[in-house]
Amino acid sequence: MKGKKYTTVSIPMPLCEKVKEHIKDTGFTSVSDYVTYILRELMSNSETNNSGDFTKEEEEKIKLRLRSLGYLD
Repeated sequence: MKGKKYTTVSIPMPLCEKVKEHIKDTGFTSVSDYVTYILRELMSNSETNNSGDFTKEEEEKIKLRLRSLGYLD
């Protein structure tokens, strides 16, 4: 990867171990590769839907979760 620069990001060991288990038998060769993929997906999604508005489905899921936590009646 000539010309690309990288940085180190620390994550808790228990999370790292979960990711290692999750990526077994996949095309990902390292936790770093998987985390990079996930971050790219998240950034791509936020760039395409930067309106900040929730869909009706997302809004209903949030309301259900808030009810289950006791924040809504």
